[in-house]
Amino acid sequence: MVIGVATLELRIPMNGSLKGKRSVVKPIIARLRSDFNVSVAEVDEQDSLRTAVIAVACVSSDQDYAHGLLMKVVESVERMRMDAELVDYTIEMIS
Repeated sequence: MVIGVATLELRIPMNGSLKGKRSVVKPIIARLRSDFNVSVAEVDEQDSLRTAVIAVACVSSDQDYAHGLLMKVVESVERMRMDAELVDYTIEMIS
């Protein structure tokens, strides 16, 4: 069994409130859950107005599959919204 975890750091440059941040982050989380059947949560920078850190997790029997799925998630977030910019990401595999 392999657990894959991707941590994505997003910048939301045109935001001025936590409510505005939530209106950007919640649809991203919902879409990733729906499109990729993964677990997603905002895990850091909850009080920051212009930064969000999202973690995405998947479980698989194949490490290559899990890594590929998480790369598709990253690519999807890059293309998804113009008001949230992907600044950095990491992918970690736990066996």
